[in-house]
Amino acid sequence: MTATGLPMPVPAAGLPARVRIHEVGPRDGLQNEKTAVPTDVKAEFIRRLAAAGLTTVEATSFVHPKWVPQLADAEDLFPQVRDLPVRLPVLVPNERGLDRALALGAAEVAVFASATESFAKANLNRTVDEALAMFAPVVTRAAEAGLKVRGYLSMCFGDPWEGPVPIEQVVRVTKALADMGCDELSLGDTIGVATPGHVKALLTALNEAGVPTSRIAVHFHDTYGQALANAYAALEHGVTVFDASAGGLGGCPYAKSATGNLATEDLVWMLRGLGIETGVDLAALTATSGWMAEHLGRPSPSRTVRALSHKES
Repeated sequence: MTATGLPMPVPAAGLPARVRIHEVGPRDGLQNEKTAVPTDVKAEFIRRLAAAGLTTVEATSFVHPKWVPQLADAEDLFPQVRDLPVRLPVLVPNERGLDRALALGAAEVAVFASATESFAKANLNRTVDEALAMFAPVVTRAAEAGLKVRGYLSMCFGDPWEGPVPIEQVVRVTKALADMGCDELSLGDTIGVATPGHVKALLTALNEAGVPTSRIAVHFHDTYGQALANAYAALEHGVTVFDASAGGLGGCPYAKSATGNLATEDLVWMLRGLGIETGVDLAALTATSGWMAEHLGRPSPSRTVRALSHKES
């Protein structure tokens, strides 16, 4: 690792004292991999992430195997990790997916909506409102079963087919998910086109529409190198839940311009420098991402992983 004490913590006024990282590597990070990752490797990946101090690790998705072949082993994978002492949310696209998750004892689920009609059609083969109607009974049943429910919203800042996405359009769909009963709302910059001013404007508009910052999470992609700048803008607004992917793995199978997620290590490095607690052991996390990169046969795109791994070698 690098010299002890680096980065030097220098707190900035007005930022949260602690944030929770919602680790999406095992699900969002691996879902677009062309080569099948063995189930036992996925399970070990999740165990290592939990051991590194990540308290929320999104484990898998109960989608039809035809749509996301990489996650076809959800029934085999989840029983191997469900007893870990961390939160293990899973993605469920519909009531059938919820049934599968409930049968395996999942305690948290997530639905995946879109702010734009084009992506709703590509991802769900439905209009935005048809997708919301499909999710409503899923959220209701999950809540009745005592599960926590997260609502993902894609294309919040830009769409590869439609271009700029009006803020009021994003607010409408986010509000619908909130009113439906989603406990947490993750705003996705699916193709990585957001900039800090845009982030702050959307968060402000959501607050004005009655959605409190305490229910909001952010999910940034680093396509244009803006993910950390956008994360800092969200921090300044008071957001305390950040999605990130170990080693910067991930993309989106339905939006080819969506490159890797914000790397968890890069986020942790910045937060550590700001004196913000995460509970994450950066050395253990870096080692885990290096281990997974070896399994995938390519170097990690995370700059922090590369820098720390280089220093170790």
